[in-house]
Amino acid sequence: MTIHYYENDLPIDFDPGKILAIDTETMGLNPHRDRLCLVQMSTGDGDAHLVRIAIDQTEAPVLCGILADPNVTKLFHFARFDVAALYNRFNVMTNPVYCTKIASKLVRTYTDRHGLSVLARELVGIDMSKQQQSSDWGASELSQAQMEYASSDVLYLHAMKEKLDMMLDREGRAEMAQACFDFLPTRAKLDLGGWPEMDIFSH
Repeated sequence: MTIHYYENDLPIDFDPGKILAIDTETMGLNPHRDRLCLVQMSTGDGDAHLVRIAIDQTEAPVLCGILADPNVTKLFHFARFDVAALYNRFNVMTNPVYCTKIASKLVRTYTDRHGLSVLARELVGIDMSKQQQSSDWGASELSQAQMEYASSDVLYLHAMKEKLDMMLDREGRAEMAQACFDFLPTRAKLDLGGWPEMDIFSH
């Protein structure tokens, strides 16, 4: 694995491929309150690309162009949060998206455990360390351990997607999954707009 580190934006010649795995690190779990600190990506080639976001930064032209590119599927685990965090910071909606957590919940109905480390272990045989999950992502310098942790969150998503796609097809739920993925940008806007917990479809 090679970690590529950038300040503020991706290089202009960055090639995201057709499917780009993305994750974010923030100061907390409230996208209104807690700022975006890091965006990590992988094209599925075993390398990770980390973009450090400055505290007052509101633009990242190359990154935002990829987020909005209809020809690049953005692959997340728990896309609902990451899409909201990216939209809140850059005012650009990420689309189209694929979420391994949603896919897992639709086909791995034999368990209630759908965390990233659980999927990595079951689907691709990788044990992931979550030791740095609650570290200070707003620090002036990231440690090597933080960068390795952030990288691990995107390195295996392509392989997970491949396994989950086979399960979705086998169980006849691929179309349902796609409808859920298509709704995620709206779900993110509902979260940011004041409906984070309410089921608007309930009576």
